Amino acid sequence: MGILSFCFLVLSINELVSGQITTEPSEVAAINKLIDYWGLKSKLNMNIDPCTAGAPWAPDTANPRVACDCAANICHITHLKIYALDISGELPQELFQLTELMDLNLGQNILSGSIPPEIGNLLKMQYLSLGINNFSGHVPVEFGKLTKLKSLSFSSNNFNGPLPVDLGKLTSLEQLYIDSSGVSGPIPQELSNLKSLHTVWASDNGFTGKLPEFFGTFTNLTTLRLEGTNLEGPIPSSYAALTKLEDLRIGDLSGEDSTLDFLVNLASLSILSLRSSRVSGEIPPQIGTFPNLQSLDLSFNKLTGSIPNTFQDSQSLHFLYLGSNMLTGEIPSNIITPQLRALDISFNSITGNLPANFAKIERSLNVVGTLVNGDGLLDGKASEISRCLSSDNKCTKKVPINSFAVKCGGSQQISSYRISFDDDSEILGASSIYTSSNNHWAVSNTGSFISNPNGPQYTTQTASQITGTLDSELYKTARVSPNSLRYYGLGLRNGRYNVELHFSEIQMDDSESWRGLGKRLFDIYIQGERVVQDFNIKEEAYGAKRALVKLFEANVTNTNIDIHFKWAGRGTCCIPVQSTFGPLVSAIHVSQVSTFSGSSNSNKKQVGRIVGLTLGVVAGLFITASVFYLWWVKKTSEHIRVGSDSPKKNLTST
Repeated sequence: MGILSFCFLVLSINELVSGQITTEPSEVAAINKLIDYWGLKSKLNMNIDPCTAGAPWAPDTANPRVACDCAANICHITHLKIYALDISGELPQELFQLTELMDLNLGQNILSGSIPPEIGNLLKMQYLSLGINNFSGHVPVEFGKLTKLKSLSFSSNNFNGPLPVDLGKLTSLEQLYIDSSGVSGPIPQELSNLKSLHTVWASDNGFTGKLPEFFGTFTNLTTLRLEGTNLEGPIPSSYAALTKLEDLRIGDLSGEDSTLDFLVNLASLSILSLRSSRVSGEIPPQIGTFPNLQSLDLSFNKLTGSIPNTFQDSQSLHFLYLGSNMLTGEIPSNIITPQLRALDISFNSITGNLPANFAKIERSLNVVGTLVNGDGLLDGKASEISRCLSSDNKCTKKVPINSFAVKCGGSQQISSYRISFDDDSEILGASSIYTSSNNHWAVSNTGSFISNPNGPQYTTQTASQITGTLDSELYKTARVSPNSLRYYGLGLRNGRYNVELHFSEIQMDDSESWRGLGKRLFDIYIQGERVVQDFNIKEEAYGAKRALVKLFEANVTNTNIDIHFKWAGRGTCCIPVQSTFGPLVSAIHVSQVSTFSGSSNSNKKQVGRIVGLTLGVVAGLFITASVFYLWWVKKTSEHIRVGSDSPKKNLTST
């Protein structure tokens, strides 16, 4: 009897072993080679079968993650995630032997080189994430073979050339993330086949030509971002069909003007930004009735007419930006609703009194450059500044000054050159203006970091040592803005001035990590004239946390100077964290170099010679970059010349 029992046990074990599920041997070999290639043995030590049930690398939350489908007796690897682990090098051929992959996430690493055509072998792929890496070359046409794709991301890379027309074959695609990817040229007409799309991030690319009319056929779209490109208007009327849109951000357009008529029925919107989009005409009152609208930015356009009274009844609106337009009429008396957190109507021909409850958001209320009566503001100088900055009247001061210096975002400091930089640690809101205690300068911020995980913060600081300078402390704080940051010099003696701008990139790093892949770009205007486009602090300083000084010359003819740092939709948005973008400045020093008898002119103001000087490559070494002359020859649609236009006139050109 004992012998029979023993034989039965042996047979049972043999049957169990013969029926055990195992992974396809070629896939086992491939995954082990990938682990070796990317140095992941300490995190993914597969001394058992990769598809073993309950393996520690199988759960959704595991990273690295390897998950399988074992529906048959042979298991196949279907999910591979190696996310934000700084793996480097080119994509090895072994990756493309995992032909059963459905979900591949290699995002936030430092992978480089071109993407091999063998990517087209992964025919079962549904979710492909290659964003935030160092990939280069052309976007592979073989992506077009992955017709089961639902989500494709290759944002924040260094590709070049146009989008391949083969992407139009991905008719199941629902999400497309290609922002800051480096692609350029016209958006292919073949993409009109992607009717299933509900999310498109495509900002900060070199796209050219007209805004695609066919986007209006993507009726499932809930999110569309197209800022910081070279696309041209007008915004097609076909976009009126996108009634499911919740987040629409278009900006920085050239070409023809647009109206806002296409928005009338887009009542699902919660975020609407058409900043710098050459939008003209009146604001449709229907926008104020949208039940979910939380953020509205129509700044830097050519809007006319009055502010619709419907905004007074909004139960959802938190941020309202209407600055730098041609709006007229009185400010609605009840526009500051219980929900409103920030209101910017600066540089418009708006009149009237401050709303009765303005104190609720006073630190986020900007009426500079209007005729709104601001006498009741806590900052009593704001009304005087407003009249001075927007009037043809001579702004005078009994004892004019010939210099001022500001330590942006930080406390007062005396530099090694014995220059006293004023305290600028005042907390600003999402639409603020603050005047210094000595009345020598003012600062304004416009914009909100909607996705900032740390909440609304408009200053930044670091404890790290800043190199390339004798004044490291001067660069350890900075003001930042998601849109527009302006400094005004007040009560200056007319003449020619040096404008010394100090920078150091203290939010991004330049480490050999995905965290070092961020790119900040913004424009600099002085006296309304753009003097630097797509300014990149880290690139010009040859690294992060290095001091950089830019020196310009400008003429002051009406006792004021306007230094404007403006985001134009370019640069990465989310490295190393969400909402890392926009202007950043560490310190400002403005000093007179000569005097002259000047007067304001409503149509022209000389900016003067601009000399770019850089510090930080070698401490104390100045490199003359260029010498050229810029003149005011006409009014622009994006910038208001300080003290050059009457608020009774249109403040922007047609």
